[in-house]
Amino acid sequence: MILTLETIKEMLGRLRIDELNELQRAALDAGQQDGDLILLAATGSGKTLGFLLPVLARMEDGVAATQALIVVPSRELAIQIEQVVKTMGTGLKVTCCYGGHLRETEENNLIEAPALIIGTPGRLADHLRRGNIHTAGIKTLVLDEFDKSLELGFDEEMSYIIGTLRGLQKRILTSATPAEAIPDFVGLRNAETLNFLTGEPAQRLSLELVHSPDQDKIDTLFRLLCWIGSRSAVIFCNHRESVERTSALLKEKGIVNVFYHGALEQNERDSALAKFRNGTSDVLVTTDLAARGLDVPNIRYIIHYHLPHTIEAFTHRNGRTARMEASGTAVIILGPDETLPAFIPGTPPTIELPPTATLPEKPKWSTLFIAAGKKDKVNKVDIVGFFTQKGQLKKDDIGLIEVKDFHSFVAIRKSKVSHTLQLIKDQKLKNKKLKIDIAK
Repeated sequence: MILTLETIKEMLGRLRIDELNELQRAALDAGQQDGDLILLAATGSGKTLGFLLPVLARMEDGVAATQALIVVPSRELAIQIEQVVKTMGTGLKVTCCYGGHLRETEENNLIEAPALIIGTPGRLADHLRRGNIHTAGIKTLVLDEFDKSLELGFDEEMSYIIGTLRGLQKRILTSATPAEAIPDFVGLRNAETLNFLTGEPAQRLSLELVHSPDQDKIDTLFRLLCWIGSRSAVIFCNHRESVERTSALLKEKGIVNVFYHGALEQNERDSALAKFRNGTSDVLVTTDLAARGLDVPNIRYIIHYHLPHTIEAFTHRNGRTARMEASGTAVIILGPDETLPAFIPGTPPTIELPPTATLPEKPKWSTLFIAAGKKDKVNKVDIVGFFTQKGQLKKDDIGLIEVKDFHSFVAIRKSKVSHTLQLIKDQKLKNKKLKIDIAK
């Protein structure tokens, strides 16, 4: 499609961005040249838009075939990119393919070939083997966070996927860490590298240290969260079991939180992230799964409860805050027998926590689950209308609304929830009586 200055300006307006940054301008220019492109840039630098614009610029109008494929290591990243494309208002049909929900839904979406497909390696390979994706028209391939896909052991699927793309003219590889050796099966040709990694922490990101007197750092974490107050925080643990244990212990101490890891069902993941995004919980306890592709604006604190094993993990965790023009703080909790990893530069300043801890104010929002979504023709306008009319809520009593394929989440002012549920219990949304309750 032809990307004029005017159409780019309109897309940026929908994304609430004033102008392209240096990275995005360079990527758009390089993406339209012959030869492949490797884009290295920190998380939060606008890298997604940096590769989407050249992808769109290489698409031809009026072609009833899939023209571009974006491969990502996680479903969260796939969903995030899909949302950016839709918000840009390109008018293109986009389909997202990832595990954790019905394959049949995706198969139906693929019957009429989408212009752009975004997906995870395992699910994409499955669709290709079943003949659901036709590759003859695919001329552009993006491997977003390609290092992570290879690290997660997707190399067999990645090799198979790329091997089916016979008509490729452009490969765009992105990463937030320095480029590792790129396997031959990727088939890079005359690749240009745009390296926007400085090797230094973003100036908007401050790094600080908290010493725990105990090997079990939970009491120190609790006191830190009390000191932080109601500002948003993501707590990183190294194992799923630790995530759930930490979440449970914090709840016992009165800290409202949600947890998130790879063993959860998709609707459980959706619910946890919706609650964190909409302010039902200011604290998210998670594994490194959330270090990439987690789309939550204005995260103020990153807390390394467990030390990261690698500089890549450290970089990606910290990349959840201080994004674009915002500032943020990464805090490392160090136990009595722990030392800072060699890849952490210098000695960060130490936070001295007060001797007494005061619980943060409880969040003012609660999240309701609605058992209907996009596939049921339910949208945000329908949900606002339902709750203002049937639930007698004012618009400022309704917070962030997220509509998924088969369910939705809506933030409601906590003080109104009980009365609202009573009012709507026998009411219909879009002429259907639906399950609506407090999200689990």
